[in-house]
Amino acid sequence: MTAPKRSLLAYRAAARRPQLYLTRTLQHAASSLQVAPGNKERRQSKIFYSADEAVADIKPGSTVLSGGFGLCGVADTLIGAISRRPDITGLTAASNNAGLGEKGLGKLIHTGQLSKVVCSYIGTNKHFESQYLAGKVSIELCPQGTLAERIRAAGAGIPAFFTPTGYGTAVESGELPVKYKEDGSGAVEVHAKRKEVREFNGRNYIMEEALHGDFAIIRVWKADEYGNCIFRYTQHNFSGAMARSARVTIVEADEIVPAGSLDPQHVHLPGIYVDRVIKSTAPKEIEFRITSPASSASGEPKEIQKDEDALRRERIAKRAAKELKDGFYVNLGIGMPMLAPSFVPKGVKVHLQSENGILGFGPYPIEPMVDPDVINAGKETVTLLPGASVFDSVESFGMIRQRHSGGHIDVAMLGAFQVSQAGDLANFMIPRKMVKGMGGAMDLVSNPDGTKVIVLMEHVAKGGKHKILKTCDLPLTGVRCVSQIITDLCVFDIDRRSGTMTLTELAPGVTEDEVRSKTGADYTVSPHLKVMDS
Repeated sequence: MTAPKRSLLAYRAAARRPQLYLTRTLQHAASSLQVAPGNKERRQSKIFYSADEAVADIKPGSTVLSGGFGLCGVADTLIGAISRRPDITGLTAASNNAGLGEKGLGKLIHTGQLSKVVCSYIGTNKHFESQYLAGKVSIELCPQGTLAERIRAAGAGIPAFFTPTGYGTAVESGELPVKYKEDGSGAVEVHAKRKEVREFNGRNYIMEEALHGDFAIIRVWKADEYGNCIFRYTQHNFSGAMARSARVTIVEADEIVPAGSLDPQHVHLPGIYVDRVIKSTAPKEIEFRITSPASSASGEPKEIQKDEDALRRERIAKRAAKELKDGFYVNLGIGMPMLAPSFVPKGVKVHLQSENGILGFGPYPIEPMVDPDVINAGKETVTLLPGASVFDSVESFGMIRQRHSGGHIDVAMLGAFQVSQAGDLANFMIPRKMVKGMGGAMDLVSNPDGTKVIVLMEHVAKGGKHKILKTCDLPLTGVRCVSQIITDLCVFDIDRRSGTMTLTELAPGVTEDEVRSKTGADYTVSPHLKVMDS
C-alpha cells in the first residue's frame, strides 16, 4: 500500500475515533511541529487529522494571513481552533476584512487574540470598528489591490514595488490612524508610515513593501495529500497569494482526495506551497443572501412597493445606466451603482467585473441557485452568466490598474461622501466617527485616463449638508479622478485637468437655482443644458 493511501485510510479511521486520536496527537503536536529557522518541515503526506494539531505551533505575536472575502472562502475551522487557544495572543492578521460579528476573523477579535489587522475594509463589522476607534485594536488600512500585490510580492521574493494607487491620499502621507489612544480622547497614538514617491513616465507612484506571514490559513474546494489545491469560484480571492507568501501554509479543504485524483491542469495552488491539510468541518457562510424577487403565477416578477428613497435611488441608477455602452467592461461599487445594470436597454451587452474575482456576473439568484462561493464585491450572492470567468484578487486588480493599453475597465461607478469640483473623491472614512475602509475604490480610481469614474449619490447629506464642494475636507480616495457626478438633482461633467465642473442636465422639476443652493462648489452651466432622461 502506498504512503498516500495509508495516510488517507488513517485519516478516515481517525474521523471515526476523533477523541482517541485528538488525545494522542495533541500530546506530541507542539514538539513535533517545531521547525528550525529557515527550514520547512517535510512530510510524505500533508494530511493532519485535526485543526487543533495543525495550529499547535502558532505562537503569540505571529502574523497570520487569513484568506477569504467577506465570509466567502474563510478558513473557519482553523480560526475556530485558534480561538480555542487563549494563550495565542498579540496576533497580527492580514485579510481583506475581519469577518462579521463573531464569524470569520471576528471570532478572534471577540476573544481578544488579535492586536492588529491589516485589511482594506471594515464594512458592517460594528464591533471591529468600535474596538478600533476605542484604541483596543490596531488597523493598518491598505487598498485592496495593494494588499493583494503586497502579499503576492512576498511570495515572489520581491521586497517592494511602486503603484499609482493611493498617491495624493492619506495612504501616501501616512496620515491614516493605525491606533487610537485608549483614553477616549480620540487622539491618534500611532500613524501609518509615509510612503516614498517616485515618478515613472510622467506619472507619480508610491512604494509599498511586501507583506509576509508566519502562517497562512486558507480554505479550498479540493486538496490532495501532496497539498495540490483547487478553489471553487470566488473562494479563490487572496488565498492563493497568501499560501505562497507564508512560512507555513495550512489548508482546510471541503474535500480531501488521494494524490493523482486532481487533473494537473486544473490545480490552482501547487503542493509545494502547502504544508498541512485538514478536512473543513465548518459550514459555508453567506454575508448577504440576496435573491431575485419571487415570480407571480404568470411567471412575471411580483411588483414590489417602493418608498420615496428607493424611487430616488432608482432614478439615479436609471440615468447612470445610459453611460454603459455595448461591450463595455464595468466595475460597480457597493450600493446604488449595483442597480444600474437593471436599466441597461435590451440588446446592450455589458460585462460586469467584480474585484473579488469575477468577470461576467449576472443578477441575484433565485433561492434554489444560491451558492456561497459565488458572491460579488458587495458580498451579495449573484449568478454567473454564460461566458463568465473567475480568477484571484491579484489578477483582478491587475486588470483594474493596467494603464498602458488604455485600461481594461471602461467605467467604474462608485458612491461618495464628498466630491470636489476638480474631481477629488472621498468615500471611505469620517475620522474618529466612521471607518468603512477604502476596499478596492482607490485602485478603481487610480487609472482615470483609462477608466471613466462616475459617482452616483444623493445631492446633499442629511440635514442638507453639501457633498459637492470646492475641496473635500474628508480623507481622499483619489485625486482628480472623477469625470462625472449623477445625483437626484442633476448631472455634472468634470474636466479633471482644468479642475472645472459643468452642469449638463437637470432632473425633471428641478431648477438651476435649487442646484446652486445645494452645491458647495463653483461650476458653469452648459449652453446645452437639458432635462435628465431617467
